Amino acid sequence: MEQKVYDRKEFLSFLGKASIGLVILPPLLQGCSNDSSSNSTGTLDEEALERLKQLPIKNLEASNVDDLLLTEGLTYSVLIRWGDQINDEDTFGFNNDFTCFIPLDDNDPKDGLLWVNHEYVHSLFVSGFDRNKLDAHQHKTKDQVDTEMYNVGGSIVRIKEEEGVWKVMQNDPLNRRITGKTPMKVNWDNPIMEATTFIGTNSNCSGGITPWKTILTCEENYDSVWGETLYDIDNTASHEPSSAGWEKFYNYPPEHYGWVVEIDPMTGEAQKHIALGRFAHECCTLRELDDKRVVAYTGDDKNSEHLYKFVSSKPGSLKEGTLYVADTENGKWLALDWKHSSVLQKNFKDQTEVLIRAREAAKLLGATELNRPEDIEIDPITGGVFVSLTNNKEKGDFHGSILKIEESNGMYDALTFKASTYKAGGEENGFSCPDNLAFDRSGNLWITSDMSGSAMNQEGLPYMNFKNNSLFVIPRHGSDAGKVIRVASAPKDAEFTGPWFSPDGKSLFLSVQHPGEQTTDLDNPSSHWPFDEDRIPKPAVVTIQGDLIEKMNALNELT
Repeated sequence: MEQKVYDRKEFLSFLGKASIGLVILPPLLQGCSNDSSSNSTGTLDEEALERLKQLPIKNLEASNVDDLLLTEGLTYSVLIRWGDQINDEDTFGFNNDFTCFIPLDDNDPKDGLLWVNHEYVHSLFVSGFDRNKLDAHQHKTKDQVDTEMYNVGGSIVRIKEEEGVWKVMQNDPLNRRITGKTPMKVNWDNPIMEATTFIGTNSNCSGGITPWKTILTCEENYDSVWGETLYDIDNTASHEPSSAGWEKFYNYPPEHYGWVVEIDPMTGEAQKHIALGRFAHECCTLRELDDKRVVAYTGDDKNSEHLYKFVSSKPGSLKEGTLYVADTENGKWLALDWKHSSVLQKNFKDQTEVLIRAREAAKLLGATELNRPEDIEIDPITGGVFVSLTNNKEKGDFHGSILKIEESNGMYDALTFKASTYKAGGEENGFSCPDNLAFDRSGNLWITSDMSGSAMNQEGLPYMNFKNNSLFVIPRHGSDAGKVIRVASAPKDAEFTGPWFSPDGKSLFLSVQHPGEQTTDLDNPSSHWPFDEDRIPKPAVVTIQGDLIEKMNALNELT
């Protein structure tokens, strides 16, 4: 039996009862972003509801300025940047992406662990390798590859809010790095390419949190560092080399990467979940059912790939269960189940191979090709599953859209659903290339954009008018309800990633990824943000605060 799902009309009617007393939040409103573990009870009094309805949000004009710009009512501070020491041995990695915050004590929302993904490196900044100045006979050294492997993965840092400012607790015993060389267990009964332990994680894009408060970090474009195994029409395998060339020094097969990785933030122990399939995972968003089984949604961020969900057959398991892929045209979840599919049995030797080659299996089953399915979030008001489809230039979709999945009868383990477009990107709606999504405690939807640095601010390209990447919000209430409003503009070449709200709803953690990515000369970088003394652009995590965020999270007021 699933939690009750409220449609918009029903929810607004529910809020209207504030006039006769205090409103108790329905269970679906007690979480935030990917966190399904929150059990706090929020209340909204009549005064708070009125403030929420009347809240004005000023739309920030598109900008190509090399700075982090914010709309009125918001301020930011840099929490941590690439190269910062987190303890005596470790430094914060490069190109931070997904962030999540786990309080150490549920009663103290201002002290906890911040996890941050480190997706990939810019070799010129990180290892000093400049492909533009080296001839065809020169390559990276092993030391350069080792440096790059260290700067991917993730960071765990303890942070506290003191006098309204979030700070990293340097040298806290819980601070640690997970890198491209961290050994990881394999949550599967059979070895993968003869191994039961994999070495390292990389290409970590978005992620999620489990109900048992561990972190899920997702391996996306692993082929850029380890290459890929390709199969011809006769099922003969060959290796496609990577662009980074790590496999020249380490004999780690591509099949060890492209998984969802679970990290215990208290110990740093890691395991890769084979049952969730292997592909370019953007994120992994969990919903715990009443019987403690879990449903995990994840998308394959590549042109014309697919949307998946895993439904566990045992409580709290990310191993026992079935992986499905979406047929959005017919509203069906198709099982990638070797034992019960003659098509899969004909093309693969067992379930393990189906999961390793999930992309091929999905296409054999007739899954719908989508335009780069990226982040996935569950609407805390209606229970709808929102999927950002960033774009697919090959098919003429330059601006992307947000897909809405409504599971039959509001049951997340249902095998049928209704698919529709919630918002289309483009000039009319004022945003392009949606990427990460986050719902705040009032049900407002926050969206980051992912226009490539090589395409932004270029005359003749469809992204010119949008200028730099931005952070948007779609208010749920008041006169601006349903409008797409820009509230932040990123520095040059950068994108915002990993939006995550603090438990009290008063701070937004946000990554600023790859500022100055188009740099080809260290003496003349294309961005200088965050304006350190060395003037070198550095990926960083910022905290955004202000009256605007507090008012937008009015439903988080506790009594």
